[in-house]
Parts: sequence; C-alpha cells; structure tokens
Amino acid sequence: MRIPLEGLEVFFPYDYVYPEQYEYMLELKRILDAKGHGVLEMPSGTGKTVSLLSLVISYQLAFPAKIGKFVYCSRTVPEIEKVVEEMKTVVRYIEKEQGAPLNFTGLSLSSRRNMCIHEEVSRERTGKVVDAKCRTLTASFIRERHNGEALCDFFNGYEKRGKEAPIAAGIYSLDDMKAYGAKHGICPYFLARYSITHANVVVYSYHYLLDPKIADLVSKEMQRDCVVVFDEAHNIDNVCIESMSVNIHKRHLDAATRNLASLQTKIAQIQEQDSERLQSEYTRLVDGLRQQREMAETDAVMANPVLPSEVLEEAVPGNIRRAKHFVGFLKRFVEYLKARMSVTYVVNEVPLRFLDDISQTVCIERKPLRFCSERLGSLLHTLELSNIDDYSAVSLVANFATLVSTYTKGFSLIIEPFDDRAPTIPDPILHFSCMDASIAIKPVFDRFQSVVITSGTLSPLEMYPKILNFRPVSMCTYTMTLARNSLCPMIVTRGSDQTTISSRYELREDPSVLRSYGQLLADLCAIVPDGVVGFFVSYGFMEFIISKWIEQGIIDKIRRNKLIFVETQDAAETSIALEKYRLACENGRGAVLLSVARGKVSEGIDFDHHLGRCVVMFGIPYVYTQSRILKARLEYLSETFQIREGDFLTFDAMRHAAQCVGRAIRGKTDYGIMCFADQRFARQDKRSKLPRWIQGYMTDANCNLSADEAVHICRKFLKEMAQPCDHSIGHSLLTLEQIQSGTLRTTVRPTAV
Repeated sequence: MRIPLEGLEVFFPYDYVYPEQYEYMLELKRILDAKGHGVLEMPSGTGKTVSLLSLVISYQLAFPAKIGKFVYCSRTVPEIEKVVEEMKTVVRYIEKEQGAPLNFTGLSLSSRRNMCIHEEVSRERTGKVVDAKCRTLTASFIRERHNGEALCDFFNGYEKRGKEAPIAAGIYSLDDMKAYGAKHGICPYFLARYSITHANVVVYSYHYLLDPKIADLVSKEMQRDCVVVFDEAHNIDNVCIESMSVNIHKRHLDAATRNLASLQTKIAQIQEQDSERLQSEYTRLVDGLRQQREMAETDAVMANPVLPSEVLEEAVPGNIRRAKHFVGFLKRFVEYLKARMSVTYVVNEVPLRFLDDISQTVCIERKPLRFCSERLGSLLHTLELSNIDDYSAVSLVANFATLVSTYTKGFSLIIEPFDDRAPTIPDPILHFSCMDASIAIKPVFDRFQSVVITSGTLSPLEMYPKILNFRPVSMCTYTMTLARNSLCPMIVTRGSDQTTISSRYELREDPSVLRSYGQLLADLCAIVPDGVVGFFVSYGFMEFIISKWIEQGIIDKIRRNKLIFVETQDAAETSIALEKYRLACENGRGAVLLSVARGKVSEGIDFDHHLGRCVVMFGIPYVYTQSRILKARLEYLSETFQIREGDFLTFDAMRHAAQCVGRAIRGKTDYGIMCFADQRFARQDKRSKLPRWIQGYMTDANCNLSADEAVHICRKFLKEMAQPCDHSIGHSLLTLEQIQSGTLRTTVRPTAV
C-alpha cells in the first residue's frame, strides 16, 4: 500500500500495516526531517526492518537532496541477509507501483571469508587465514613483481573491469555478489567495497563504522548526509568499548619480541639488497602524512579514533622515522611492558600516570608513541610482508602504544598478576580498557546528520543518550497491539513448597532453591508443547545446577516429556545442539534447550512459533561484579555521567533478561510464555526496566506467583491459544482507508521519553 505520511508517500509492500509500524515510520520521518538522532524501541516480531526500509527508501526517492546514502548496520551475517531480502521485497513493490525498473542499488558487505570466490582461498574457514592468503595474492608489491598482475584472476578482473562503471542497479545479497563476481570474473569483496560509494543502501556489520581500524578502510568516503541505523543495538555500548580496548598477555609480549627480531633481520637484508626502498619510505613518512592531511581537509574524512585528525597535522617524529630506529624503539617499549607486568600486586592507574612513568624510567616520550600503529603499518608495507597476521603480537603492542598516548580520559590501565580463579599461578595480563563508549561512536554522531539506534529491548531508553553522550531529537517506545493476549509474561518468586527462589550468590547452592527451579522446569515441560528454552545467569551456575538436578532425579522427570540439549562454550557443539533441538521440535518429540544469558543462543537465535513456546529466565543475569574493569567503568560512569552503580548494573542485567525472554515471541501470529524465575524480578526497580511492550501484558496478578500457580496460569493460557483466532482488521491490522480516516489514533499510543 502507499501510505501518506505528513507529506511523504511511503511505499509499504503489504496490504495491511501494524499500528505500531505506522507510528514507528512517522517518528522516523520526523527524525529525518529534523536531521537529528533518535532512539526507538520496537517490539520483537512487529516488522521493524521492513518499516525502516520502506520509510527511508521512500524518503530517498522523494527527497534526494535532503538525505544521501542509507547505511544499515546489523550484528550478524544471517541478520544482514534478512535485511537484504526485505529490501528486495520493498524495491520490487516500488517497481510494480511505478511500472518501471528502479535505478536503485542496495548491497551488503562482509569479510573476505564470507565473500571470497577464489577456489583455493575460499576453502579456508578462518577469517585471518583467508585474509592472509588473499593478501599473498593481491598485495601491491606482489603485483609489481608480476608486471602489475595479481595472482588472483578475480582481483585482476576487478582492476580491469570493476572500476570502469558502477555495478548494475539492483539489490545484492552476499550470495548475489558472489554470483555476480563469478559470472563477470570480478572479485565480489573488492567490488562491494568500491561500489559502496555508488550504492543507495549499504548493509554491513557495526564494526565497519565503530571499529576504527576497519572504519578507516571501508567507511571513510561516506558523506555527511548519510542516514545510519544501528539495528538490534541494545549492546552497542559494549561493542564500542570492545573496539577501543586492548588486552595484552605475557605470551603476546614474548611473541612481539620474536616479531621484532624477525623485522630486524629483514631490515638488515633490505639494507644490503635495496637500501633505496627504506630511504623512500623515510621520505614518504613526511610527505605521506601531509598528503593525508590535504585529503582530510578536502574530503572531510571521518576521524579515526585510534589516530585523531589533529595527529595528521604533524610529521612522524624523527627518532622513529628510520626503520631500525623504530624497531629499537619498540624493543625498549616491549621490555618496559615486561618489567611492568612482572609485579605481584594489582596495578590500576590512569594513562597519564603510565606515560609519566615510562618517560622517567626508559625515556620514552608520548609523541612517538602516538605514531606507533601508523609507523608499524608503513614498515610492514615497505618490507613487503603479505602475511601480517604473523605480526599480530607486535601490532597489538603498537595499537596499545597509540591508544595510551592518545587518550588521557575515558580509559583505565589495569595490570593483574594472576587470574582470580587461580591466584597461585602467575598469569599477568595488562588491560587497557575503554570506560567511555561514546569515544568510539562520537565520530559517527558528529559525521552523519541522522543516526538512529533501534532494537526490541532498549528500556530504559534514557540510559543510552547518557552512556553514548549524544542528544537525540526523539526517543520513543512502542507497545504491541495484539488481536488476543498471545503474550504471557509472569514472575515466579516461590517454589511449589513456598521456598523463595533466586540466583543470588548466597542462595545458589541451597538444595531447596535448586530443587524448586528443577521442579518448575519439569512441570512446565509436562504441559508446554514442543520447545522450551531455559536461560541461566552463567555457564558455571548452569553446570552446577544440572549436576544437582541429576542427583535429585529431576533430569529424569524432564526427559519423560522432552529431550534435553545444552549450550556449551564450544561454538560447534552448540550448533549441533541447536540443530537437534529444532529437529526434536519439528517431529513432535519436544525438547528443552538449556542456555546462558549473554551467550550465542540469547543473542542471535530466534525461537519462533513451536521452537519456543515457553522461555524461562532462571535468575537475574548480572555481570560479574568483582571484575576490576567493571568496577573502574562503574566509577567512571558515576563521576562523568552521574549514573549510579546500582542503576547501571540493573539496566544491564534487565536488558539481557529481556533479550532472552524476547526469543519466545517473534511475530503477531506467534504466542509464548515468558517466565522470570527470581524473587527480585517482582521489585518495582526491576520490573520498570523491562521493555514497555512486555510490561503492558504483565498483570499485577502474575507478578508474585508460586511455581504451582505459574503452571496453572500456563495451562489456562495454552488452552486459550489453542482456540481459532481472527486477527481482526482495525485493531492489530490496519488498511489504508482506516489510516486515512484516523482510526489509528485510538489504536496505539507510542510512549515518548
């Protein structure tokens, strides 16, 4: 249908629209009109992706002068593929309505591992190995040795034909790009990277914008008028922090020492055979940075958090311009780190204290440290080393040197002499941890006119502008309009014997609590058809409780009704468990999957319809609170953003709990039970941090239940869901006529924050 939306005609590819979809698109349009940023929470399974694509693509077509490229960031390859399929549906509908092919290009980009079509290289399964083999075939110095030809025919095809004209208009998934590359003899990875500049819509991972090392390669050509959407962005602060943090073990320093010895040998060989190459690099280090500076001024390249734009104004310090001098400099730096990590006590200091100590101890100044990462990259290129992953240890040290000398605020340096779980075994590790998520994402907010953060579990919304340090023009959360109450959230606070149940540390080994948890799961498995998913707060707690359930005979009770599968920390084992779990649900045997919050299953797997009729959250998934890194971050948040420690810990735990139980319902025709099994969930400070669309269906009567009462409510709910249902038009589905008549206004009311 064509939806009129405050002067914009939105091409929506379905005959009916959900009320919350209409309101979501309306708020999104207002964000684009205001050229500002927004935070929008949309319930799971209510068509968030198609709403985003329909609105923004329609806006691009109607107002090409107002917005440019649409950059859609998601987390995983399966999610990227889903977005591209929805985009194809939208574009096909627009072409049908306009009666002509659309001159519109949308493409997806992923790593070489997911896009390579070279017969030998594509067989590899590890990303680093694929990258290394690709570079051995396509590096510039390899091409120079072979008269300008690469050793990969597909890359040669890209060089000869890929840049002649933009890729043909159309919507390309990763498989489509590979098929296009195979047909035309062009490398799909490099073609996609080149075609980003011409595409109307680009779909790729968060890291292509947030990780400074990748963003500088892929996204620096993006213009200011781009619209950026981070989907499933409930963990975006953690992604930002991880992209800016460095962890160095003793083994990394030993490997870095070997790397530097290898570099020293290669430099000596080149000095004998081709000293001119090193001399030309010396010259380029001054001229090259000046050229980069000029390019930054004319093209407005997005600032790189690892190497801020003001550093481009300076020449590389003289004491690290010569290759042998730079290697000697890094050797001193590595030896200093080894000495610092030989302590027998915990060190926690700010970057300025570290810089002051290194200056006094080994006379290493701050300025050359800032250039280490860039200088090492130049050296590896000059030495024509294609397999740079062999030098990952020294690269890690160089990145740390650049970070610690660039950022004096928002970071903490912690040296731990041993792992707390094994205090008698020396295992030193240096954490240079980012405390402020806004450091990585600030260039994105500054660079682009509209950035939208959206997900199904963002509550409380006001936390994100604080921790990401930006000012949104709109923050809205939407409820879910259902023809019937197909969502049954409940809080179980007591076992069938009236024992209080909780995952609090002091109660985790209480036999009565463990028995109550087990009996609750066994009773639910006896009445819930098909799939049941249980989430625990940690792997350790899950393994401990399963062992106790075996002793108490509870596992045998569960197995009478369902097969049991367990998520492990091994990705391959978990994939097999998921496959067999689905098979058991498909063939009617039924199964229960025991998983962990913050694990693979809780984040990227959908348990739609019969795969997840009931999800149980055993306890509140608080992060490990004794972590020194977490304590440092909490202290920073309190001092900088006035976010209290308890508020942030609860916010973090509840968003992960909501993400887990949100697996139960993936659409309006779906139904499911959400069981929060912990007495603390009943407290107002916990309940209020659940998404509004879950709170809206959680009645007071279901907020303090015993296990027996919960089973009774589940039985009644499942009987109601077994009845035929008419998804009535006018309540959960709207026609174009109803939208035009204003019916929507009484149907759904978004909550502005």
